Amino acid sequence: SPLFFKSGLGSLPYKDDAIQWATKDMGKMLGGEEEKDPEVVKKKKEEEEERQEALRQQEEERKDKHRKMEAEREVVRQSIRDKYGLKKKEEKEAEEKAAMEQACEGSLTRAKKAIPAGCGDEDDEDEESILDTVLKFLPGPLQDMFKK
Repeated sequence: SPLFFKSGLGSLPYKDDAIQWATKDMGKMLGGEEEKDPEVVKKKKEEEEERQEALRQQEEERKDKHRKMEAEREVVRQSIRDKYGLKKKEEKEAEEKAAMEQACEGSLTRAKKAIPAGCGDEDDEDEESILDTVLKFLPGPLQDMFKK
């Protein structure tokens, strides 16, 4: 057994040193200030700058890698577009916009948005047939109420 444990805590040879060491470490653990040695501070600052530079370099390398991958993908996409006669999304949007502008070139009002077929431009007959379809699913007395 170690020398300072033979007769209990009261006989520690360096009791004050042990307490000072323990409180110093506890202060560091609790977020207290570390030693203010200028060399240590300078060294830590340099290490932090090196770490930040390494992170910037890694991020730049990652972005370069992704730019290259995206360029390769775009080459493949373009070859597929050429093979099947497809257009880029931007080209399609530009053509649609030009067609809309050309269609309402002489108009004094704003351009109307294209309404898909079957959205509001139906005949009244279709609406009646929808009502009839709904009425078929209602019980007999309710059907009579609505028919009147």
